[in-house]
Amino acid sequence: MQRDLEGILVVSVEQAVAAPYVSGRLADAGARVIKVERPEGDFARGYDSLVHGESAYFVWLNRGKESVCLDLKAPEDLAVLARMVAQADVFIQNLAPGAIDRLGFAPDKLRAENPRLITCSISGYGDEGPYRDLKAYDLLVQAESGLSAITGNAAGSARVGVSVCDIAAGMTAHQAVLQALIGRGRTGVGRHISVSLYHALADWMNVPYLQFAYGGKTPERSGLNHPTIAPYGAYSCGDGKAVLFSIQNEREWALFCADVLGAGDLAQDPRFRTNSARVAHRAELDALINAVF
Repeated sequence: MQRDLEGILVVSVEQAVAAPYVSGRLADAGARVIKVERPEGDFARGYDSLVHGESAYFVWLNRGKESVCLDLKAPEDLAVLARMVAQADVFIQNLAPGAIDRLGFAPDKLRAENPRLITCSISGYGDEGPYRDLKAYDLLVQAESGLSAITGNAAGSARVGVSVCDIAAGMTAHQAVLQALIGRGRTGVGRHISVSLYHALADWMNVPYLQFAYGGKTPERSGLNHPTIAPYGAYSCGDGKAVLFSIQNEREWALFCADVLGAGDLAQDPRFRTNSARVAHRAELDALINAVF
C-alpha cells in the first residue's frame, strides 16, 4: 500500500466505529495514528471475541495504530494528551456531545493555538439543532433517516446487517480530512470538520427522497429486488437454488434476452423496452424469467 500520509501525526480520542474508521484509513495510508483509549479500553473491544479472542469490529478498524490508555479525568493524563495534540496534524474525537470541550480540548481553542491543526468531531446529530446534545446509535439513525423504512420486504422493516450509519460517518469524515490536508498544503491553515451519523446517512438517502419529492414515488421494501430497476434480484431455479443478477442498462437487457432467456425479441416488447416499463410490469417480467430458470 502507498504510504502517502507518512509524516502525518494523527491523535484520536475514539471509541466504537465511526472515528476509528477515519483514523484507521489514515493509518493505512501511512500516517502515524495514536489511539487514545479510556483506562478500561475502547468498549468496541468487547463487542465479541471471535477473532483470536478479539472483537471483529475492533480488529478491522484498529490495525496499524499505536494505542495509549489515558484517564482524562486525571490532570497528569490530560497533560499527556495536550503534549500529543500540540504536535499533531489531525485531531479526531467522537466522545459524547460536549465532553471534549469540557476537557479543555475544544476544536476552536486547539486551532487558535495551532492554526495548522485539522480537527474532526463526529457526533450523532451535528453541532447545531435541537438534537445536538443527544447521543446516537446506529439502529436509531437507520430508523430516523428512513433507511429502515426502505430495507426489508413485505413482511416488515429490517436493519442493514452492518453498522452502516457509523461506517457512513467514518467514510464522510475520512474524505473531509483528506480534503483538509490538501487545502492545508495550499494555504498552510487547517480547519474544523464536523460530521454526524445522521447527516452522513441522510445524504445517502437522497435518491429515495428525490424520487418521492419530485416523482411522487413512495419507496417500497423490496427485499433483494431493486425498487426502480428490473430485472434485479434473486430468481429461483429448477434445482431449488437461486441465481442473482441485475440488469443495469438497455445493452445488458438486450444481451440477457438473447443469450440467457433465448428470446431476443423480448427486448423490444413494449412492456419491457425501457427500464421504467420493466419496473411497471415487474410481475409479468418475473414470471417470464422464472419460467426459463
